[in-house]
Amino acid sequence: MDIKGLDYNTQREKLIMPEYGREIQKMVEYACELPTKEERLKCAKTIIRQMETKNPLLRENTDYEQTLWDHLYLMSHRELDIDWPFDVSEADKILSKPNPMKLPNGNIKLRHYGHLVEELFEQLKTMPEGEERDALVSKTANQMKRDLATWGHGSMDDERVASDLARFTDGVIQLDLNNFVFEKLNNNDKKQSGKKKK
Repeated sequence: MDIKGLDYNTQREKLIMPEYGREIQKMVEYACELPTKEERLKCAKTIIRQMETKNPLLRENTDYEQTLWDHLYLMSHRELDIDWPFDVSEADKILSKPNPMKLPNGNIKLRHYGHLVEELFEQLKTMPEGEERDALVSKTANQMKRDLATWGHGSMDDERVASDLARFTDGVIQLDLNNFVFEKLNNNDKKQSGKKKK
């Protein structure tokens, strides 16, 4: 949509450091166009003071001045020709993004239970009957119920836990709901993912 006289941010150049706003970006562009290094440096120092007021939390870092000058360097598209008071050669690292984390074994089939519960299912399939397996069944079932409370969009009934436990252990583990007692869920477990607390 192009309405005469209206200027939308979506039609403007994307900001490199949006936390400082478009006015600071305009100041940086102005500084780049000044004729002498002295004028550009004087203007850059003024911009740094303005940037400091826009992002006061940076002051909590010991090297906040270095960070501000790095940000200025990046906002100038690396074109501000001044005698930099700080070394800005490492500034590009600020914009680099970390590589995405790999999921264990490629993927997780049951996202709401997670990889560790999947490993417990595999372990329970091969464990001999006894107290040790009963203890692990209890821990696994209670963890499944907590996971369902958190990630299962409100579906955390005991029957579902028993059904899932039997299904994902290939029928080896059959939870007797008449005798099994689940641990009581605390308030943190009851908070449902994606729903605001009323």
